[in-house]
Amino acid sequence: MISRLLLPIVAAILFVCVYQHRYGWHHRWLRLLGWLVGIVGIYATITLSLSRDYFPDNINHLVWYLHLLCVVVIPAFLYTLCAFVGRLLRRPRGGRRVGLVLAVICVAGYLYGTLVGSRQFEVVKVRYAGAAVPTAFDGYRIVHFGDAHVGTYVGDRQAMLQQIVEAINAQDADMVVFTGDLQNKRPEEVDACCHLLSSIKARDGVYAVLGNHDYAEYQGGDAKSKAASCAATVDAIRHLGWDLLLNEHRVVRRGGDSIVVAGMENDGEGRFPQKGDIAKTLDGVGRGAFVVMLEHDPTSWLRKIVPDGRAQLTLSGHTHGGQIALFGWSPARLAYRQVSGIYQEGSQTLYVTKGAGGVIPFRLGAPCEIVVMTLRAK
Repeated sequence: MISRLLLPIVAAILFVCVYQHRYGWHHRWLRLLGWLVGIVGIYATITLSLSRDYFPDNINHLVWYLHLLCVVVIPAFLYTLCAFVGRLLRRPRGGRRVGLVLAVICVAGYLYGTLVGSRQFEVVKVRYAGAAVPTAFDGYRIVHFGDAHVGTYVGDRQAMLQQIVEAINAQDADMVVFTGDLQNKRPEEVDACCHLLSSIKARDGVYAVLGNHDYAEYQGGDAKSKAASCAATVDAIRHLGWDLLLNEHRVVRRGGDSIVVAGMENDGEGRFPQKGDIAKTLDGVGRGAFVVMLEHDPTSWLRKIVPDGRAQLTLSGHTHGGQIALFGWSPARLAYRQVSGIYQEGSQTLYVTKGAGGVIPFRLGAPCEIVVMTLRAK
């Protein structure tokens, strides 16, 4: 994760240290302190970037590094950059003032997102009405959650995971579905939360699919060790009592009516796993059936699910709603067409949840959520 930003971060730290040493740090002790902080920042950046894994096993190491980055390095860079531009324009005082304002906004936003925003979650209630919904399933309640990243819910953060589980069970759901990314890296994270996750119940059971993090993509090692780790994650999820769907489906019945809950494996773009097989997932499912499709990555909706035409309702996650939304806009929109909420394509509907967690415990304007989807027969 950090290796991709190694050179920009090191360059930013050196820019701050060199410029402030020349123009800003007028006292010797301040220069020494500034260079000391800079050296610590460069050392931490290089150390994390050299790790075989995408990010550390102990997520707190990454969190403390982000504290350093977002409370010290980035604000100092913004302030220094504005001071530098102000000097070029021969308005040094104005440049420093603008830089100070930006630095304060950066620190305040980060602290709020870390200390307050990351501990907030919503119960979002959504109504889905469709002609294909069988009469016996009118009023059927599906609780949808995803992107739990339980490896981040360690220490005092586990209290929030417990609140989320309690909120799920409080909905009196007919069905609970989980749309992937249960762990950050390793199956041991799931084992540590087994007592909480296994307590999630619904009348027709809990159904789940894997997300990109559940395939051991972010740990070091060869393909064989990653496959073994993924198999252990599959076993851990099934041990919870959840019905894990790997390119397969189940039929849920109410009297003479039925619906299909299908789970396609993660099918992303670029570096994300591409294991989805829509034909295998819906093998034997007729055109007249009402299908609820679970798929972690929403990019596969337009690529595979919509062209197939059989899944009227698709539930996804993956984006976390960007974890940041300012005035309703998220930077994630630069990378994804479907970021959060409801999307429609003809008679087919997609709901993308903002998720119940994330690798980084930070949320600003995009709180964690669980979704209560009520089916209505037109």
